[in-house]
Amino acid sequence: MAVTTDRPEHSDSSQQPLKQGQLEPGRATTSPALTLLAALLGFALITLDASIVNVALPAIGDALGGGMTGLQWVVDAYTLAFAALMLSTGAFSDRAGAGRAYGIGIALFTAASVACALAPSLGLLIGARVVQGIAAAVVLPASLALVRQAYADATARARAVALWAAGGSVAIALGPVAGGALTTAWDWRGIFLVNLPLGAAALALLVRAPRTERRPAPTPLDLPGQLTAVVALTALTFAVIEGGTTGLVSGAVALAAGALFLYVESRQPHPVVPLDLFRDRSVAVLMAAGAACSVAFYGVTFVFSLFFQQVQGRSALEAGLIFLPMTGLIAGTNVVAGKLAGRYGPRLPMLIGQALASLGFLLVLPVDATTPALHLALLLVPLALGCALTIPPLTAAMMEAVPAERAGVAAGVLNSARQVSGALGIATFGALLAEDFLPGLRVSMLISAGLLAVTGVGTLLLPSPPLPRCANMRPAPRGLPDGPPRSSAGENSIPRDRE
Repeated sequence: MAVTTDRPEHSDSSQQPLKQGQLEPGRATTSPALTLLAALLGFALITLDASIVNVALPAIGDALGGGMTGLQWVVDAYTLAFAALMLSTGAFSDRAGAGRAYGIGIALFTAASVACALAPSLGLLIGARVVQGIAAAVVLPASLALVRQAYADATARARAVALWAAGGSVAIALGPVAGGALTTAWDWRGIFLVNLPLGAAALALLVRAPRTERRPAPTPLDLPGQLTAVVALTALTFAVIEGGTTGLVSGAVALAAGALFLYVESRQPHPVVPLDLFRDRSVAVLMAAGAACSVAFYGVTFVFSLFFQQVQGRSALEAGLIFLPMTGLIAGTNVVAGKLAGRYGPRLPMLIGQALASLGFLLVLPVDATTPALHLALLLVPLALGCALTIPPLTAAMMEAVPAERAGVAAGVLNSARQVSGALGIATFGALLAEDFLPGLRVSMLISAGLLAVTGVGTLLLPSPPLPRCANMRPAPRGLPDGPPRSSAGENSIPRDRE
Protein backbone atom coordinates (compact mmCIF):
# COMPACT_ATOMS: atom_id res chain seq x y z
CA MET A 1 0.00 0.00 0.00
CA ALA A 2 1.52 3.28 -1.06
CA VAL A 3 2.05 5.93 1.59
CA THR A 4 1.94 9.60 0.69
CA THR A 5 4.81 11.42 2.36
CA ASP A 6 4.41 14.88 0.83
CA ARG A 7 2.75 17.39 3.08
CA PRO A 8 0.23 19.52 1.14
CA GLU A 9 0.90 23.26 1.40
CA HIS A 10 -2.43 24.61 0.13
CA SER A 11 -5.17 22.07 0.16
CA ASP A 12 -8.69 21.56 1.36
CA SER A 13 -7.91 17.95 2.21
CA SER A 14 -8.98 18.54 5.78
CA GLN A 15 -12.49 19.09 4.49
CA GLN A 16 -12.57 15.88 2.47
CA PRO A 17 -12.66 12.26 3.66
CA LEU A 18 -9.35 10.50 3.20
CA LYS A 19 -9.00 7.51 0.96
CA GLN A 20 -8.03 4.16 2.38
CA GLY A 21 -4.44 4.28 3.64
CA GLN A 22 -4.02 8.02 2.99
CA LEU A 23 -2.08 9.94 5.60
CA GLU A 24 -3.72 12.48 7.86
CA PRO A 25 -3.49 16.09 6.63
CA GLY A 26 -0.50 17.90 8.06
CA ARG A 27 1.37 14.73 8.88
CA ALA A 28 5.13 15.26 8.80
CA THR A 29 7.37 13.45 6.36
CA THR A 30 7.89 9.90 7.51
CA SER A 31 10.88 7.63 7.39
CA PRO A 32 10.27 4.10 6.01
CA ALA A 33 13.44 2.83 7.69
CA LEU A 34 12.38 4.13 11.10
CA THR A 35 8.89 2.76 10.55
CA LEU A 36 10.39 -0.65 9.80
CA LEU A 37 12.58 -0.43 12.90
CA ALA A 38 9.59 0.48 15.08
CA ALA A 39 7.52 -2.40 13.69
CA LEU A 40 10.41 -4.87 13.93
CA LEU A 41 11.12 -3.91 17.53
CA GLY A 42 7.51 -4.39 18.56
CA PHE A 43 7.21 -7.73 16.80
CA ALA A 44 10.49 -8.93 18.32
CA LEU A 45 9.23 -7.80 21.72
CA ILE A 46 6.07 -9.91 21.66
CA THR A 47 7.98 -12.87 20.20
CA LEU A 48 10.70 -12.58 22.83
CA ASP A 49 8.08 -12.70 25.56
CA ALA A 50 6.88 -16.06 24.29
CA SER A 51 10.33 -17.63 24.61
CA ILE A 52 12.03 -15.74 27.45
CA VAL A 53 9.62 -16.93 30.14
CA ASN A 54 10.21 -20.69 29.90
CA VAL A 55 13.65 -20.81 31.50
CA ALA A 56 12.45 -18.60 34.37
CA LEU A 57 9.54 -20.91 35.28
CA PRO A 58 11.32 -22.77 38.13
CA ALA A 59 12.33 -19.45 39.72
CA ILE A 60 8.75 -18.16 39.38
CA GLY A 61 7.46 -21.35 41.00
CA ASP A 62 9.91 -21.02 43.89
CA ALA A 63 8.91 -17.40 44.49
CA LEU A 64 5.14 -17.54 43.99
CA GLY A 65 4.25 -21.22 44.35
CA GLY A 66 1.45 -22.82 42.37
CA GLY A 67 3.23 -26.01 41.35
CA MET A 68 3.16 -27.41 37.82
CA THR A 69 -0.38 -26.18 37.20
CA GLY A 70 0.54 -22.61 38.00
CA LEU A 71 3.60 -22.71 35.74
CA GLN A 72 1.49 -24.02 32.86
CA TRP A 73 -0.88 -21.09 33.24
CA VAL A 74 1.99 -18.57 33.32
CA VAL A 75 2.81 -19.69 29.76
CA ASP A 76 -0.66 -20.52 28.45
CA ALA A 77 -2.41 -17.38 29.73
CA TYR A 78 -0.30 -15.34 27.31
CA THR A 79 -0.54 -17.78 24.42
CA LEU A 80 -4.30 -18.32 24.65
CA ALA A 81 -5.16 -14.62 24.79
CA PHE A 82 -2.75 -13.96 21.93
CA ALA A 83 -4.15 -16.77 19.77
CA ALA A 84 -7.87 -16.31 20.38
CA LEU A 85 -7.98 -12.55 19.86
CA MET A 86 -5.72 -12.63 16.81
CA LEU A 87 -8.79 -13.69 14.86
CA SER A 88 -10.25 -10.19 15.22
CA THR A 89 -7.42 -7.76 15.93
CA GLY A 90 -6.63 -7.36 12.22
CA ALA A 91 -10.06 -5.76 11.84
CA PHE A 92 -9.32 -3.49 14.82
CA SER A 93 -6.10 -2.38 13.14
CA ASP A 94 -8.08 -1.53 10.01
CA ARG A 95 -10.64 0.50 11.94
CA ALA A 96 -8.26 2.41 14.20
CA GLY A 97 -5.41 2.79 11.73
CA ALA A 98 -2.21 0.75 11.96
CA GLY A 99 -0.23 3.45 13.79
CA ARG A 100 -2.88 3.98 16.47
CA ALA A 101 -3.47 0.26 16.95
CA TYR A 102 0.27 -0.38 17.19
CA GLY A 103 0.73 2.42 19.74
CA ILE A 104 -2.15 1.17 21.87
CA GLY A 105 -0.84 -2.39 21.72
CA ILE A 106 2.75 -1.50 22.64
CA ALA A 107 1.67 0.81 25.48
CA LEU A 108 -0.66 -1.85 26.91
CA PHE A 109 1.99 -4.57 26.52
CA THR A 110 4.61 -2.46 28.31
CA ALA A 111 2.24 -1.61 31.16
CA ALA A 112 1.25 -5.27 31.52
CA SER A 113 4.94 -6.25 31.59
CA VAL A 114 5.50 -3.91 34.53
CA ALA A 115 2.47 -5.46 36.24
CA CYS A 116 3.98 -8.92 35.68
CA ALA A 117 7.27 -7.83 37.22
CA LEU A 118 5.55 -6.37 40.28
CA ALA A 119 3.01 -9.19 40.74
CA PRO A 120 2.96 -10.27 44.41
CA SER A 121 1.06 -13.50 43.70
CA LEU A 122 0.74 -16.11 40.98
CA GLY A 123 -2.87 -15.17 40.27
CA LEU A 124 -1.99 -11.54 39.58
CA LEU A 125 0.94 -12.63 37.41
CA ILE A 126 -1.33 -14.84 35.32
CA GLY A 127 -3.87 -12.01 34.99
CA ALA A 128 -1.15 -9.64 33.79
CA ARG A 129 0.01 -12.30 31.32
CA VAL A 130 -3.51 -12.36 29.85
CA VAL A 131 -3.31 -8.60 29.28
CA GLN A 132 0.11 -9.07 27.65
CA GLY A 133 -1.44 -11.61 25.27
CA ILE A 134 -4.29 -9.26 24.37
CA ALA A 135 -1.80 -6.49 23.62
CA ALA A 136 0.41 -8.82 21.58
CA ALA A 137 -2.58 -9.81 19.45
CA VAL A 138 -3.05 -6.12 18.59
CA VAL A 139 0.64 -5.46 17.94
CA LEU A 140 1.22 -8.30 15.49
CA PRO A 141 -1.12 -7.35 12.61
CA ALA A 142 -0.62 -3.63 13.21
CA SER A 143 3.17 -3.93 13.00
CA LEU A 144 2.95 -5.75 9.68
CA ALA A 145 0.47 -3.20 8.36
CA LEU A 146 2.89 -0.40 9.27
CA VAL A 147 5.64 -2.05 7.23
CA ARG A 148 3.41 -2.59 4.22
CA GLN A 149 2.17 1.00 4.29
CA ALA A 150 5.66 2.47 4.60
CA TYR A 151 7.01 0.94 1.36
CA ALA A 152 5.27 1.72 -1.93
CA ASP A 153 7.66 -0.36 -4.04
CA ALA A 154 6.81 -4.09 -4.01
CA THR A 155 10.44 -5.23 -4.03
CA ALA A 156 11.43 -2.92 -1.18
CA ARG A 157 8.31 -3.96 0.71
CA ALA A 158 9.17 -7.67 0.35
CA ARG A 159 12.66 -7.03 1.71
CA ALA A 160 11.22 -5.05 4.59
CA VAL A 161 8.77 -7.80 5.50
CA ALA A 162 11.61 -10.35 5.40
CA LEU A 163 13.64 -8.19 7.81
CA TRP A 164 10.58 -7.77 10.02
CA ALA A 165 10.11 -11.55 10.15
CA ALA A 166 13.82 -12.08 10.83
CA GLY A 167 13.39 -10.00 13.97
CA GLY A 168 11.14 -12.71 15.33
CA SER A 169 13.73 -15.38 14.55
CA VAL A 170 16.42 -13.44 16.41
CA ALA A 171 14.07 -12.96 19.37
CA ILE A 172 13.41 -16.71 19.53
CA ALA A 173 17.13 -17.43 19.54
CA LEU A 174 17.88 -14.83 22.21
CA GLY A 175 14.87 -15.56 24.42
CA PRO A 176 16.12 -18.58 26.40
CA VAL A 177 19.61 -17.14 26.82
CA ALA A 178 18.33 -13.71 27.84
CA GLY A 179 15.82 -15.27 30.21
CA GLY A 180 18.49 -17.45 31.78
CA ALA A 181 20.96 -14.60 32.14
CA LEU A 182 18.42 -12.21 33.69
CA THR A 183 17.06 -14.84 36.05
CA THR A 184 20.53 -15.97 37.19
CA ALA A 185 22.16 -12.55 37.51
CA TRP A 186 19.15 -10.64 38.78
CA ASP A 187 15.71 -12.17 39.35
CA TRP A 188 12.84 -13.66 37.35
CA ARG A 189 11.13 -10.26 37.45
CA GLY A 190 13.88 -8.95 35.17
CA ILE A 191 12.49 -10.91 32.22
CA PHE A 192 9.45 -8.63 32.33
CA LEU A 193 11.17 -5.37 33.29
CA VAL A 194 13.41 -5.63 30.21
CA ASN A 195 10.27 -4.95 28.16
CA LEU A 196 10.01 -1.43 29.60
CA PRO A 197 12.93 0.19 27.71
CA LEU A 198 12.17 -1.86 24.60
CA GLY A 199 8.53 -0.78 24.61
CA ALA A 200 9.52 2.85 25.20
CA ALA A 201 11.93 2.69 22.25
CA ALA A 202 9.22 1.25 19.99
CA LEU A 203 6.81 4.05 20.95
CA ALA A 204 9.49 6.69 20.36
CA LEU A 205 10.16 5.33 16.88
CA LEU A 206 6.43 5.26 16.17
CA VAL A 207 6.46 9.07 16.02
CA ARG A 208 8.05 8.77 12.57
CA ALA A 209 5.66 6.07 11.35
CA PRO A 210 2.87 6.82 8.86
CA ARG A 211 -0.47 7.47 10.54
CA THR A 212 -3.58 6.64 8.57
CA GLU A 213 -7.10 7.93 9.03
CA ARG A 214 -9.59 5.72 10.81
CA ARG A 215 -11.68 3.82 8.30
CA PRO A 216 -14.40 1.22 8.38
CA ALA A 217 -13.16 -2.36 8.33
CA PRO A 218 -14.11 -4.39 5.24
CA THR A 219 -16.53 -6.47 7.31
CA PRO A 220 -18.37 -6.15 10.61
CA LEU A 221 -16.71 -7.74 13.63
CA ASP A 222 -18.02 -11.22 14.46
CA LEU A 223 -18.43 -10.72 18.21
CA PRO A 224 -20.49 -13.90 18.86
CA GLY A 225 -17.90 -16.00 17.06
CA GLN A 226 -15.00 -14.33 18.85
CA LEU A 227 -16.57 -14.68 22.29
CA THR A 228 -17.56 -18.33 21.87
CA ALA A 229 -14.06 -19.12 20.54
CA VAL A 230 -12.46 -17.56 23.63
CA VAL A 231 -14.75 -19.48 26.00
CA ALA A 232 -14.24 -22.80 24.20
CA LEU A 233 -10.45 -22.52 24.01
CA THR A 234 -10.03 -21.33 27.60
CA ALA A 235 -12.33 -24.05 28.98
CA LEU A 236 -10.55 -26.75 26.97
CA THR A 237 -7.13 -25.66 28.22
CA PHE A 238 -8.47 -25.41 31.77
CA ALA A 239 -9.82 -28.97 31.51
CA VAL A 240 -6.46 -30.34 30.37
CA ILE A 241 -4.43 -28.49 33.00
CA GLU A 242 -6.69 -28.91 36.01
CA GLY A 243 -8.02 -32.45 35.46
CA GLY A 244 -10.26 -34.18 38.01
CA THR A 245 -13.85 -33.11 38.58
CA THR A 246 -13.05 -29.50 37.74
CA GLY A 247 -11.53 -30.65 34.48
CA LEU A 248 -14.66 -32.65 33.59
CA VAL A 249 -16.87 -29.61 34.17
CA SER A 250 -14.52 -27.43 32.12
CA GLY A 251 -14.49 -30.05 29.38
CA ALA A 252 -18.29 -29.99 29.23
CA VAL A 253 -18.21 -26.19 29.00
CA ALA A 254 -15.63 -26.43 26.21
CA LEU A 255 -17.82 -28.87 24.25
CA ALA A 256 -20.90 -26.69 24.65
CA ALA A 257 -19.05 -23.50 23.69
CA GLY A 258 -17.40 -25.27 20.76
CA ALA A 259 -20.75 -26.51 19.47
CA LEU A 260 -22.20 -23.02 19.85
CA PHE A 261 -19.19 -21.57 18.01
CA LEU A 262 -19.73 -23.93 15.06
CA TYR A 263 -23.45 -23.06 15.01
CA VAL A 264 -22.77 -19.32 15.10
CA GLU A 265 -20.06 -19.46 12.45
CA SER A 266 -22.17 -21.55 10.08
CA ARG A 267 -24.81 -18.82 10.08
CA GLN A 268 -22.68 -15.68 10.19
CA PRO A 269 -22.45 -13.79 6.88
CA HIS A 270 -18.91 -12.72 7.84
CA PRO A 271 -17.56 -15.35 10.26
CA VAL A 272 -14.29 -14.87 12.11
CA VAL A 273 -13.43 -18.46 11.07
CA PRO A 274 -14.98 -19.35 7.69
CA LEU A 275 -15.78 -23.04 8.11
CA ASP A 276 -15.80 -23.68 4.38
CA LEU A 277 -12.03 -23.19 4.39
CA PHE A 278 -11.71 -26.66 5.87
CA ARG A 279 -13.64 -28.35 3.07
CA ASP A 280 -10.50 -28.27 0.99
CA ARG A 281 -8.14 -31.19 1.65
CA SER A 282 -4.99 -29.09 1.26
CA VAL A 283 -6.16 -26.55 3.84
CA ALA A 284 -7.06 -29.28 6.33
CA VAL A 285 -3.68 -31.00 5.92
CA LEU A 286 -1.74 -27.75 6.25
CA MET A 287 -3.66 -26.73 9.37
CA ALA A 288 -2.99 -30.11 10.96
CA ALA A 289 0.73 -29.99 10.09
CA GLY A 290 1.05 -26.47 11.51
CA ALA A 291 -0.71 -27.54 14.71
CA ALA A 292 1.56 -30.58 15.10
CA CYS A 293 4.70 -28.45 14.70
CA SER A 294 3.47 -26.02 17.34
CA VAL A 295 2.64 -28.77 19.83
CA ALA A 296 6.13 -30.18 19.26
CA PHE A 297 8.14 -26.97 19.36
CA TYR A 298 6.40 -25.19 22.23
CA GLY A 299 6.07 -28.44 24.14
CA VAL A 300 9.74 -29.38 23.95
CA THR A 301 10.81 -25.89 25.05
CA PHE A 302 8.50 -26.04 28.07
CA VAL A 303 9.43 -29.60 29.03
CA PHE A 304 13.19 -29.23 28.72
CA SER A 305 13.28 -25.85 30.47
CA LEU A 306 11.97 -27.67 33.53
CA PHE A 307 14.07 -30.79 32.92
CA PHE A 308 17.38 -28.90 32.82
CA GLN A 309 16.69 -27.14 36.11
CA GLN A 310 14.43 -29.39 38.17
CA VAL A 311 15.87 -32.79 37.17
CA GLN A 312 19.48 -31.96 36.30
CA GLY A 313 19.85 -29.10 38.77
CA ARG A 314 21.30 -26.62 36.27
CA SER A 315 21.00 -22.85 36.54
CA ALA A 316 18.62 -20.84 34.38
CA LEU A 317 21.60 -19.48 32.42
CA GLU A 318 22.91 -22.98 31.70
CA ALA A 319 19.45 -24.00 30.53
CA GLY A 320 19.29 -21.04 28.17
CA LEU A 321 22.72 -21.80 26.73
CA ILE A 322 21.78 -25.44 26.06
CA PHE A 323 18.85 -24.16 23.98
CA LEU A 324 21.07 -21.80 21.97
CA PRO A 325 22.18 -24.24 19.21
CA MET A 326 18.56 -25.31 18.77
CA THR A 327 17.09 -21.82 18.51
CA GLY A 328 20.07 -20.18 16.82
CA LEU A 329 19.79 -22.35 13.70
CA ILE A 330 16.13 -21.55 13.07
CA ALA A 331 16.58 -18.38 10.99
CA GLY A 332 19.14 -19.95 8.63
CA THR A 333 17.03 -23.06 8.23
CA ASN A 334 14.02 -20.90 7.34
CA VAL A 335 16.01 -19.46 4.44
CA VAL A 336 16.92 -22.95 3.23
CA ALA A 337 13.30 -24.03 3.54
CA GLY A 338 12.16 -21.06 1.47
CA LYS A 339 14.65 -21.88 -1.28
CA LEU A 340 13.66 -25.56 -1.31
CA ALA A 341 10.00 -24.63 -1.51
CA GLY A 342 10.68 -22.21 -4.36
CA ARG A 343 12.52 -24.87 -6.34
CA TYR A 344 10.63 -28.07 -5.52
CA GLY A 345 7.32 -26.85 -4.12
CA PRO A 346 6.21 -26.94 -0.47
CA ARG A 347 5.61 -30.67 -0.16
CA LEU A 348 9.27 -31.81 -0.23
CA PRO A 349 10.66 -29.52 2.51
CA MET A 350 7.57 -30.20 4.62
CA LEU A 351 8.11 -33.95 4.33
CA ILE A 352 11.81 -33.65 5.15
CA GLY A 353 11.09 -31.34 8.07
CA GLN A 354 8.39 -33.46 9.67
CA ALA A 355 10.43 -36.65 9.25
CA LEU A 356 13.52 -35.00 10.76
CA ALA A 357 11.60 -33.58 13.71
CA SER A 358 9.81 -36.87 14.36
CA LEU A 359 13.15 -38.69 14.38
CA GLY A 360 14.60 -36.03 16.66
CA PHE A 361 11.91 -36.66 19.27
CA LEU A 362 12.74 -40.36 19.27
CA LEU A 363 16.44 -39.58 19.74
CA VAL A 364 15.82 -37.69 23.00
CA LEU A 365 13.88 -40.53 24.64
CA PRO A 366 16.94 -41.98 26.50
CA VAL A 367 17.91 -38.69 28.24
CA ASP A 368 18.09 -38.71 32.02
CA ALA A 369 19.58 -36.73 34.91
CA THR A 370 23.13 -37.68 33.93
CA THR A 371 23.01 -36.77 30.22
CA PRO A 372 25.82 -34.23 29.49
CA ALA A 373 24.90 -30.69 28.48
CA LEU A 374 26.65 -30.86 25.10
CA HIS A 375 24.87 -34.10 24.28
CA LEU A 376 21.53 -32.50 25.15
CA ALA A 377 22.24 -29.41 23.07
CA LEU A 378 23.02 -31.54 20.01
CA LEU A 379 20.00 -33.80 20.51
CA LEU A 380 17.63 -30.83 20.44
CA VAL A 381 18.93 -29.52 17.11
CA PRO A 382 17.02 -31.94 14.80
CA LEU A 383 13.75 -30.97 16.47
CA ALA A 384 14.21 -27.29 15.69
CA LEU A 385 15.58 -27.89 12.20
CA GLY A 386 12.62 -30.09 11.34
CA CYS A 387 10.03 -27.56 12.47
CA ALA A 388 11.94 -24.69 10.84
CA LEU A 389 12.02 -26.59 7.53
CA THR A 390 8.28 -27.19 7.73
CA ILE A 391 6.67 -23.90 8.69
CA PRO A 392 7.73 -21.44 5.92
CA PRO A 393 6.71 -23.72 3.01
CA LEU A 394 3.57 -24.68 4.93
CA THR A 395 2.58 -21.03 5.27
CA ALA A 396 3.34 -20.34 1.62
CA ALA A 397 1.28 -23.38 0.61
CA MET A 398 -1.66 -22.11 2.66
CA MET A 399 -1.55 -18.79 0.83
CA GLU A 400 -1.63 -20.65 -2.49
CA ALA A 401 -4.39 -23.03 -1.44
CA VAL A 402 -6.99 -20.30 -1.00
CA PRO A 403 -8.24 -17.55 -3.32
CA ALA A 404 -6.31 -14.29 -3.01
CA GLU A 405 -9.25 -12.45 -1.47
CA ARG A 406 -9.28 -14.94 1.43
CA ALA A 407 -5.52 -15.03 2.08
CA GLY A 408 -5.73 -12.71 5.09
CA VAL A 409 -8.47 -14.75 6.74
CA ALA A 410 -6.68 -18.06 6.10
CA ALA A 411 -3.42 -16.67 7.47
CA GLY A 412 -5.11 -15.43 10.61
CA VAL A 413 -6.82 -18.77 11.19
CA LEU A 414 -3.57 -20.70 10.61
CA ASN A 415 -1.60 -18.51 12.99
CA SER A 416 -4.28 -18.72 15.68
CA ALA A 417 -4.57 -22.49 15.29
CA ARG A 418 -0.82 -22.88 15.72
CA GLN A 419 -0.74 -20.75 18.87
CA VAL A 420 -3.72 -22.57 20.39
CA SER A 421 -2.15 -25.95 19.59
CA GLY A 422 1.05 -24.86 21.31
CA ALA A 423 -0.94 -23.88 24.41
CA LEU A 424 -2.77 -27.21 24.47
CA GLY A 425 0.52 -29.05 23.99
CA ILE A 426 2.01 -27.32 27.04
CA ALA A 427 -1.14 -28.10 29.04
CA THR A 428 -1.01 -31.78 28.10
CA PHE A 429 2.72 -32.22 28.62
CA GLY A 430 2.62 -30.39 31.93
CA ALA A 431 -0.09 -32.74 33.18
CA LEU A 432 2.08 -35.71 32.17
CA LEU A 433 5.14 -34.26 33.92
CA ALA A 434 3.16 -33.69 37.11
CA GLU A 435 2.50 -37.43 37.42
CA ASP A 436 6.12 -38.58 37.10
CA PHE A 437 8.65 -36.32 35.39
CA LEU A 438 10.88 -38.61 33.32
CA PRO A 439 8.13 -41.01 32.19
CA GLY A 440 5.98 -37.95 31.43
CA LEU A 441 8.82 -36.45 29.39
CA ARG A 442 9.14 -39.61 27.33
CA VAL A 443 5.41 -39.88 26.70
CA SER A 444 5.38 -36.21 25.64
CA MET A 445 8.18 -36.84 23.16
CA LEU A 446 6.36 -39.90 21.77
CA ILE A 447 3.17 -37.87 21.34
CA SER A 448 5.10 -35.20 19.44
CA ALA A 449 6.83 -37.77 17.23
CA GLY A 450 3.53 -39.49 16.51
CA LEU A 451 1.71 -36.28 15.59
CA LEU A 452 4.47 -35.26 13.20
CA ALA A 453 4.55 -38.72 11.64
CA VAL A 454 0.79 -38.63 11.03
CA THR A 455 0.82 -35.17 9.52
CA GLY A 456 3.87 -36.18 7.46
CA VAL A 457 1.78 -38.94 5.90
CA GLY A 458 -0.99 -36.39 5.36
CA THR A 459 1.49 -34.13 3.57
CA LEU A 460 1.84 -36.83 0.91
CA LEU A 461 -1.77 -36.07 -0.01
CA LEU A 462 -0.90 -32.51 -0.97
CA PRO A 463 -0.95 -31.93 -4.74
CA SER A 464 2.36 -31.63 -6.52
CA PRO A 465 3.50 -28.07 -7.29
CA PRO A 466 2.08 -25.75 -8.35
CA LEU A 467 -0.51 -26.09 -5.63
CA PRO A 468 -3.90 -25.31 -7.20
CA ARG A 469 -6.30 -22.86 -5.67
CA CYS A 470 -9.43 -24.30 -4.12
CA ALA A 471 -12.17 -24.57 -6.68
CA ASN A 472 -14.88 -25.73 -4.31
CA MET A 473 -15.00 -22.74 -1.96
CA ARG A 474 -17.48 -19.99 -2.54
CA PRO A 475 -15.96 -16.53 -3.04
CA ALA A 476 -15.74 -14.27 -0.04
CA PRO A 477 -18.74 -11.97 0.18
CA ARG A 478 -16.52 -8.92 0.63
CA GLY A 479 -13.06 -7.67 -0.11
CA LEU A 480 -10.30 -8.37 2.39
CA PRO A 481 -6.82 -6.93 2.63
CA ASP A 482 -4.23 -8.93 0.78
CA GLY A 483 -2.12 -11.26 2.90
CA PRO A 484 1.50 -10.22 3.54
CA PRO A 485 4.18 -11.07 1.02
CA ARG A 486 5.45 -14.56 1.65
CA SER A 487 8.83 -14.72 3.36
CA SER A 488 10.92 -16.89 5.61
CA ALA A 489 10.26 -16.47 9.30
CA GLY A 490 11.15 -18.10 12.56
CA GLU A 491 9.30 -20.98 14.15
CA ASN A 492 7.48 -18.74 16.55
CA SER A 493 7.24 -15.87 14.07
CA ILE A 494 5.00 -16.82 11.20
CA PRO A 495 2.60 -13.93 11.51
CA ARG A 496 0.58 -14.13 8.32
CA ASP A 497 -2.28 -12.23 9.88
CA ARG A 498 -4.51 -9.63 8.33
CA GLU A 499 -3.57 -6.01 8.37
